[in-house]
Amino acid sequence: MKELDGHRFAEMVMMGSHHLSNNADFVDSLNVFPVPDGDTGTNMNLSMTSGAKETEQAATDHIGRTAQALSKGLLMGARGNSGVILSQLFRGFGKAIEDNATLDAKEFAGAFQAGVDTAYKAVMKPVEGTILTVAKDAAKTAVGTAESESDIIKVMEALTDEAKASLKRTPDLLPVLKEVGVVDSGGQGLVFVYEGFLSALRGEELPVTTQTSMDDLVSAEHHKSIQGFMDTSEIEFGYCTEFMVRFEEDKTADNPFDESKFREDLSAYGDSLLVISDDEIAKVHIHSEDPGEVLSYGKKYGSLIKIKIENMREQHTAILEKDEPAQTAQQPAKHPYAIITVSMGPGIAELFRSIGASYVIEGGQTMNPSTEDIVRAIREVGAERALILPNNKNIIMAAEQAAEVSGIEAAVVPTKNVPQGLAAILAFNPEAPVSDNAASMAEAFSHVRTGQVTTAVRDTTIDGVEIRKGSFMGMAEGKIVNSDASLKSVTESLIHEVVDEGSEIVTILFGEGATRQGADELAAYIEEQYPDVEVEIHEGKQPLYPYIISAE
Repeated sequence: MKELDGHRFAEMVMMGSHHLSNNADFVDSLNVFPVPDGDTGTNMNLSMTSGAKETEQAATDHIGRTAQALSKGLLMGARGNSGVILSQLFRGFGKAIEDNATLDAKEFAGAFQAGVDTAYKAVMKPVEGTILTVAKDAAKTAVGTAESESDIIKVMEALTDEAKASLKRTPDLLPVLKEVGVVDSGGQGLVFVYEGFLSALRGEELPVTTQTSMDDLVSAEHHKSIQGFMDTSEIEFGYCTEFMVRFEEDKTADNPFDESKFREDLSAYGDSLLVISDDEIAKVHIHSEDPGEVLSYGKKYGSLIKIKIENMREQHTAILEKDEPAQTAQQPAKHPYAIITVSMGPGIAELFRSIGASYVIEGGQTMNPSTEDIVRAIREVGAERALILPNNKNIIMAAEQAAEVSGIEAAVVPTKNVPQGLAAILAFNPEAPVSDNAASMAEAFSHVRTGQVTTAVRDTTIDGVEIRKGSFMGMAEGKIVNSDASLKSVTESLIHEVVDEGSEIVTILFGEGATRQGADELAAYIEEQYPDVEVEIHEGKQPLYPYIISAE
């Protein structure tokens, strides 16, 4: 193959993403650096999946534009150290070839080298023996191979072979890997991506990773979670903090954003720092002991979006508990905070858990949990303090009673729907007092506008809207604004009641009565009508409401 176009590159991205996804659990199991929290595979998979989705939607014959789509998707979906680094590898790759309609072997190899250069610049303190080293060694070999080889498949073969060889050398560069008997988890994830790329170029099925080949990478005596090599108390910076700053002119006019200074200032708050930026946003990943200070610094330059804070000590403890079930049953962990929230669908419940909910009570419009249910949830978590998010106005009073009788310091964040609850959790600060958290979380959800689509159960007329039994109704902020027999018509009309020119992020939760295809079509409609809006889609599996839509 002498030339590579955009559609063939998109196929490579899809297969690389699938191969990583198929092996994400194994990559998680290798995770010991920089913190043994067991989520590298998960983070890289979520990052690559976001990149692949954007690539699939925007792929063209023009490889430069296709690579830009991958870069955009990875940037917006990047999670964790290795996920952010992965996004930078392909950001540099895409930037180097943005004007190219096709690539030859030298340009292909050079793009990988450009990606390495970009990734190293993004990391405050690059560490060898990680995904960076694997990417660097592989790119160098690719560039050397392309000097005498014009076949792109041969270049990709050389790059992949060297990535595997470099991966096996990582324990010689990073002592903690040798101590535990594993290779670098991020490097392993990158190898899976490259193997997928190669399979796509060859027109072959994805390679099957056998236990025998895994044994070459992991010590034979390694029979428990490798994260057990470290005691939880040894984790110096306990909170993995990620967020984006969307620049605002009124803040940057007198305080211009400078990426180098921004990175240097943030380095005082923790380690594992990664900062990447363009003209509109800066994305930050840092391990810190005080996420609140980090977020406060970021707000100097604009508004904060896509905030994610994870307690790595709890993640590490949970991994160890899997290895010691009997012991943990006798000595339940005492958590400093419980976030209790109510969900009306398994997909939404999982979404709440993924962003920090301690306990999700199944409930909602037709099954309101009682005060006793909420108190039981608080006690089951075994926390010292609690925040309760009812996500329904009919549950607020029960939640307030539960807070009063719980026996611990507790407060209700009076969320009236799921989007408000999701926005509130993202504003949670594990270091702040209960009262401060309740106030800041309430402030966060006050900026969310919500729309819901449901089915009418009787003929009626409300606020001038004529409604027929069995038709769909659109509600904006709880008020019925339209009704029609067509789900598509009602939902598209509702969009304009919820979204406006100031909206930045729109979230679609599709449930019973809606499909993924329908949600994708709705997202495309929103992006056409509001080009500056970013759309996220989640399968909520909620009953009664085919769509729940929020804008912020």
